[in-house]
Amino acid sequence: MAKRSAEALGSDLPDGLARRLADQYGEDGLALIRQGFAEHRPVTLRANALKANAAAIAEQLDAAGIAWGRPPARALESTAFVVRGAREDAVRALAAYDEGALYLQSLSAMLPALALAPAAGENILDMAAAPGGKTCQMAALSGGEALICACEKNHVRAERLRHNLAKQGAARVNVMECDARKLDDFFSFDKVLLDAPCSGSGTVSLAGGTYRGGFSDELLARSVKAQRALLRKALDVLKPGGTLVYATCSILADENERMVESVLDEWNGRAAKARRKAGASPSSRAEAELAPLPANLMEGVPALPCRLPEAAVVRPTELFEGFFLARIEKGRA
Repeated sequence: MAKRSAEALGSDLPDGLARRLADQYGEDGLALIRQGFAEHRPVTLRANALKANAAAIAEQLDAAGIAWGRPPARALESTAFVVRGAREDAVRALAAYDEGALYLQSLSAMLPALALAPAAGENILDMAAAPGGKTCQMAALSGGEALICACEKNHVRAERLRHNLAKQGAARVNVMECDARKLDDFFSFDKVLLDAPCSGSGTVSLAGGTYRGGFSDELLARSVKAQRALLRKALDVLKPGGTLVYATCSILADENERMVESVLDEWNGRAAKARRKAGASPSSRAEAELAPLPANLMEGVPALPCRLPEAAVVRPTELFEGFFLARIEKGRA
């Protein structure tokens, strides 16, 4: 059977997205991505360790007659659930949902907080926090003992964020209604999570043969501009020796690998220039550099080729949305 052209394989995608995916991943890669977009994804959720363990959530699902399984990803298998044969309304009818003991969330969206590995006593910045799924997850991973600052510039979304934090029992979180790009540099954090606004190229759906997604060339251009400013600011407010996780729900290099490379090059160049101006001795290592993701984080997670060996691009499948993850460590002064 002859191969179909990249244009034919992506004919039900926006032309700009199909062309970029074909250029980056080739015809075979585009076909695989498109297959993932066409899947009907099941409902996924995670137990909120601030209020319940996974066994308690499993018990409620069983009592309601909701079939469930564990995801194939090793990092998610102890807390995440894949619901079969039921939609979100069935989960929302559970007492555990009303009590905030579980959170409806995509499997891919659970990975950034695990990559950051928040711990008790750390000061953590969540730069684009609403609606709060990753913020609540970070609070739970730290046993409720991390001090988290969550930024959201839109008032309505900030109120939704506060509601979710209260419901999930994430008490040690300070919500700041501000544009994280404008944070004063006197702020300083041990860890930063930047789940950046993006084109959504990894969350496109073709299920049922109908395109659903908001991708456009204009949105991509706006996203790239915002990502660059946010990542620069993230590096500015990260403490020496601190850790930053940069994530997007995009599978395009312009928002991912190329963004990280260019901002790190620029930021390190600026930092080196400032050291020279101050008469300091040159550093033996980069001021900020990519670091490997935690061991086993990507075990069982479908991946696309990534030009940065330390980072990862999650491939869209039946269970996972397309996503990008990179971990950056800032050198000590």
